[in-house]
Amino acid sequence: MPLSMTEVLVDIESDRSIVEARQRGRELASHAGFTFTDLAIIATAISELARNVLSYAGRGQIAVRLIDDGTRRGIAIESTDDGPGIANLQLAMQDGYSTSGSLGLGLPGVRRLMDEFEIKSEVGQGTTVTAKKWHL
Repeated sequence: MPLSMTEVLVDIESDRSIVEARQRGRELASHAGFTFTDLAIIATAISELARNVLSYAGRGQIAVRLIDDGTRRGIAIESTDDGPGIANLQLAMQDGYSTSGSLGLGLPGVRRLMDEFEIKSEVGQGTTVTAKKWHL
């Protein structure tokens, strides 16, 4: 999948695709001028969101896009899946909560790392998470 100058789309269906999403998203953020520290944060957020897609839905997509709100530039990471959805979002956003036996740091960790975080989920319909990091 070729890297455009404004967007990266990666289908998440294996550990290999998680690595691909992380690498391509980091490359896009680097092209946009993010600092080394922010590149690590962005790559970590991509990895966490992609891992959740694979672990809970089996497959989905990660989109990483350059964004501009007129006064600042940034990057948006969006993970989407058609999986089982999250029955209790409030509980899922608590540190340490996990239905898969993991440490339960994925979604709360991404929320802390990024500047903006939004999650939409419906049981039986899937989940979409959007996280943004602004380049000041």
